[in-house]
Amino acid sequence: MSLKVIQPGILSLLQDSGRMGQHRIGLTNGGPLDPEAFNYCNRLLQNAPGSTAVEISFGGLLLEATVDTFICLTGAVMPLRINNKVQPQWEVLPVSAGDRISVDFAEQGCRAYLGVADGFDIAPSFGSTATVVREKIGGLAGDKLHVNDELSCARVASRKRLYLREDHRPRYQNEVTVRVIPGYQQKHFSRYQQRRFFSHAYTVSDRCDRMGYRLEGPAIECDIEGILSEGICFGAIQVPADGQPIVLLNDRQTIGGYPKIGSALSLDCAHLAQLRPGGKVHFAPISPHGAHNALHLADSFVRRRPLMERTN
Repeated sequence: MSLKVIQPGILSLLQDSGRMGQHRIGLTNGGPLDPEAFNYCNRLLQNAPGSTAVEISFGGLLLEATVDTFICLTGAVMPLRINNKVQPQWEVLPVSAGDRISVDFAEQGCRAYLGVADGFDIAPSFGSTATVVREKIGGLAGDKLHVNDELSCARVASRKRLYLREDHRPRYQNEVTVRVIPGYQQKHFSRYQQRRFFSHAYTVSDRCDRMGYRLEGPAIECDIEGILSEGICFGAIQVPADGQPIVLLNDRQTIGGYPKIGSALSLDCAHLAQLRPGGKVHFAPISPHGAHNALHLADSFVRRRPLMERTN
């Protein structure tokens, strides 16, 4: 019993909430680039938090069901069809054995999450099903989805038809502001260089992926020519020799030797990861206290946001 891959799309990966506690052996986190959309997908399906779903980058996925179950698609605007009939996103939908599920190419944003009732049944690697292609772990043989892959899932006879109101759904833009928490190496960037960084827009390069978003814009200089490799946190903003910032994301390396001007707020990394090449990025400083408040407020806002139920 499964969803069978007919067309895998540009990049479709099985992800749970991420691989934690394995940096000591050189394994990165993986997990969803947009945790908000991923968590809503599982919440709508009434799954356990962190249940395995498919992260679809840019679209083009086609599946065939061999089991009766329920699905939900959240995240970027990617037209969803069941048996060629358009269906809503952010809503739990029934599928039957023999149905074909297609996710068209993205119209806004670039990451969407397709979940199934009770989650996909995937064997974990190092405590997680999160796929990290560079490390060849997680998912199915540590790789993206391919034609004829079988995504095992249970037969589910009933589920509440929950949905998220349209006015409560995230809006994906082509321009975002990323709040930056200062780091201990920020003092090695002069005040002029810091003003330059925070007062100019940057463009998302076509060299962006799950490891990090490389940006193009005014070059930033640092008085450190090189440092010993050290551990790297999620959202760290590295500045290599060419002065073009790189915001490190889920599949980042665990250590690195470039200076870092600060770390992007995790909430904003999700917005950044929904940008396509050519998108615009502005940086704004935020204190650690302000960052904690932003995280708590966002969590409170999501918890208070009600899910609705279809009765017909």
